[in-house]
Amino acid sequence: MTLRTLLALGAAVLAVTAGPLGVGPSALGGAPTAAAAELPGDGAPSTTPSVDVSTAKLRRVDAVELDAESLVFRSGDKTVADVSMRDSRSTVDLLNRLLGTPARTQTAIGSGGACFPSGTTYTWGGALRVAALTTPAEAGNAVEIRVLKDAVRSRSGDPVALSGPDGVQVGDDIGDELRAAPRSDKVSFGSGDSRAWQLLLEPGWAPTTDDDADTDTGDETAADDDPAASGDADDAGSNGVSALTNGTVVSVLGSPMPVHAQRSC
Repeated sequence: MTLRTLLALGAAVLAVTAGPLGVGPSALGGAPTAAAAELPGDGAPSTTPSVDVSTAKLRRVDAVELDAESLVFRSGDKTVADVSMRDSRSTVDLLNRLLGTPARTQTAIGSGGACFPSGTTYTWGGALRVAALTTPAEAGNAVEIRVLKDAVRSRSGDPVALSGPDGVQVGDDIGDELRAAPRSDKVSFGSGDSRAWQLLLEPGWAPTTDDDADTDTGDETAADDDPAASGDADDAGSNGVSALTNGTVVSVLGSPMPVHAQRSC
């Protein structure tokens, strides 16, 4: 299975889980979407929240950051909670308390793509989507998270900023970051005006291949479009939190989201 096939499956994930809400590839500027990180494992998701945050502290949260393996709730420069993506119950519980009642959809095994487990998908304000898996993926994650906007309203009506590592948000132009990144951390789709990218912002979940010697000089050649040109990267590619772009403008942030993954389910 090629990377382009995996991305096609990922488009199905986005379309199926967000279809009733009208958030699909066309609503995101035609940018590609990424496949689920791994096929289902044998573990069981947590049944009770393991992260305890008081209502008073939660009310002060003004930003949520998606890292490679966790969701971080912040109040100014202070971290209110750092919730592992292995803990689906705490992730959904804190977001419900912070953002209010989400829209929900159910998926059966494979209905969101060949590698996608069954689960419940929660979407807050068309901005933040969490797919809580019935069984954790092999990588260890119990949720798949996608950020679709740069902000969402809290339960009280206050804005909550949504970002990835280093403050990257939906709507940011990351052309400089794309030019500086090694080929192992990015992949491009299409050409000319229709070109889009996936850029790994922070690795996680699985070991990554050191590709420092293969650094992009800024010349975007055909090798950037070929998954086989990623050197010695294994079939699993590199996993973590990624930005998907329309041109060089971020349209989706997501984790887990592998780059240069070529293996089949």
